[in-house]
Amino acid sequence: MSNIFSDAIVYSLNTAKQTEYDNILTEHVLLFQISGEMTFETSEQRIVAQPGQIYLVRKHQFVKATKKPTNGQEYNAYLFILKEDVLRQYALEKSITVPHSLQFGTKNILLSKSNMFDSLVSSLSFHSRDTLKIDHPLSVLKVREAIETVLLTNPRLENFLFDFSEPYKIDLEKFMLANYKFNVGMEHFATLTGRSLATFKRDFMKVFADTPGRWLLHNRLKEAHYQIQKNNKRPSTIFMEVGFESFAHFSNAFKSKYGYSPKSIAKPA
Repeated sequence: MSNIFSDAIVYSLNTAKQTEYDNILTEHVLLFQISGEMTFETSEQRIVAQPGQIYLVRKHQFVKATKKPTNGQEYNAYLFILKEDVLRQYALEKSITVPHSLQFGTKNILLSKSNMFDSLVSSLSFHSRDTLKIDHPLSVLKVREAIETVLLTNPRLENFLFDFSEPYKIDLEKFMLANYKFNVGMEHFATLTGRSLATFKRDFMKVFADTPGRWLLHNRLKEAHYQIQKNNKRPSTIFMEVGFESFAHFSNAFKSKYGYSPKSIAKPA
């Protein structure tokens, strides 16, 4: 389960079984891994956050996340959502300006441990133990404290945190080939390619000579078929990896396209 202190701080606790989900990050996230593992995959990187590690994860990217208990311990983690309005206010007060966009820079950064980070997490333990809700003013103060701690321990991350540029129009073919396996809404594909939904659909047809929905279905099924037949992946696990919501939908679509079920080509375990 997750205890949401506010819309800015999330505490995932008592997760006793593995959970998976796809998401689009619209804000920077500061992750404190307490116990268990958080695996997050983007189009460029696969990271496994171990207990005690701290990651700063950049906004404007798709993430396939897996929460997993390990070594007999349940999954626990804190997520600070570094919202743009809070970052802008902080930058204004501190007279911070970023000269240019760094969207092609490092997107996921492992931060070094420090006593300051330990103190920040410890200050939230009272609320997590008693499952109290942090009201908005206090949550903003805690997020500002997180920002301050990141900058004091890593001054060079100023450009990372305060880059307020929006996604700009990028190569549609390259982006879709790298990100088609993420199970997110069409509007999110449009946003991260720097387009309105209408422009995205129009440009998509020009590039691929097909609609986004049909193209995504075709490529996800093609990848699933390859992974099952060539890499011995199980149909019951591959459907989520390639972007399907449910196994039933995946199985029906697979059989409709190939004329046989995914289980019929899977090798015995």
